[in-house]
Amino acid sequence: MDRTAPAHILRGMNRDYEVIIAGGGLNGPALGLALAGAGLSVLVVDAQPARARAKAEFDGRAYALALASRRLLEGLGLWDRLEPLSQPIRQIKASDGRPGEGAAPFLLHFDSAELEEGAMGHMLEDRHLYAAFADAMAAQPGLTHLPATEVTGQEPEGTGIAVTLSDGRRLTAALLAGCDGRASGTAARAGIRRTGWGYDQTALVCAIRHELPHEGTAHQFFMPGGPLAILPLPPGDRSSIVWSEEAGAAARIAALGDDAFLDVLRPRFGDFLGRIELAGPRFSYPLSLSLAESYVAPRLALVGDAAHGVHPIAGQGLNLGLRDVAALAEVVVDARRRGEDIGAVDVLARYQSWRRFDATALALGMDAVNRLFSNDNPILRAGRDLGLGVVNAVPGLRRRFMRQAAGLSGPLPRLMAGRAL
Repeated sequence: MDRTAPAHILRGMNRDYEVIIAGGGLNGPALGLALAGAGLSVLVVDAQPARARAKAEFDGRAYALALASRRLLEGLGLWDRLEPLSQPIRQIKASDGRPGEGAAPFLLHFDSAELEEGAMGHMLEDRHLYAAFADAMAAQPGLTHLPATEVTGQEPEGTGIAVTLSDGRRLTAALLAGCDGRASGTAARAGIRRTGWGYDQTALVCAIRHELPHEGTAHQFFMPGGPLAILPLPPGDRSSIVWSEEAGAAARIAALGDDAFLDVLRPRFGDFLGRIELAGPRFSYPLSLSLAESYVAPRLALVGDAAHGVHPIAGQGLNLGLRDVAALAEVVVDARRRGEDIGAVDVLARYQSWRRFDATALALGMDAVNRLFSNDNPILRAGRDLGLGVVNAVPGLRRRFMRQAAGLSGPLPRLMAGRAL
């Protein structure tokens, strides 16, 4: 069957698909698989060429997947393939620090042994996750993946939405889902405004190889210029680095050669893992907060970075997006089972009321933590170190923070609670 030439008939109405998804990164395929697995006809429009990121070589780019996100991948049938490629996060240690001085005496220490569910999360490389999604889309009945194509126009039309593609085709659906990132064209064309601000920080991202095993421990050092995350990767002697630094300083560091780059990193990294060396290419990108003023418009819903672009502190960006995926899929599938119009205003309002407050609160919370810790004010430093120590010393409070880090707080969508959609 030619999967690029759809001709679906939806409940007696002539539509090409029930749902068209703009964006083929990670959130788009996840949403497409969830919906198609529940029997909906779905098109994923992907601006990138087919399998563009499914490379064989290691480049160090990885995600910290919370326990709830792992459950979603289990529900989509992907985790059996991905688990052997992942690194369980068994412990998390967060502390204040200054270059060359090591961690402050008060730290926050999470140990997954305190959670009956097991590891708080898993580190997984981008190349593996992307390849798993690509293969799953190709094998999923009811899902069409259209690579190297963009959504260039959209127009709500009564009980549907007409979508124009870059190849000139005009397709119709009941719902358009915008999974097309911070510069979302679907949001802009719908007139959805954004609010936000820059952090005057840049993230320097790379992978390093170290002499001693990381033992599944993730570290977060809060430096005056921004947080430094050291995230464990398999097989035990590699870690992913997400180093946030003041933009001017970051530009100078990014321009250095590899040896000079390591000379700047080492005093911040410390020697707790022995000798370190680069294990792949280096990347950098500016940091900002970007929040859509609405997650929905007529016949349209925004997901992931299209709805909320957040600071990478705590690695919650993808986890927030996957929670959107699970919530929207549940709302849409339940509406369809009840015979409702899945793109109707009242149906989409359920998704927005579920996700907008939660995502905005978390984004602003991460913003506050970054502002509190990204400085060397002695009064603030003393207060935040005491705060870390207090949370660490109170088991009930520490456990609450652990469950939040694992994505287990708040009303969980079924896919994130380990139940079928």
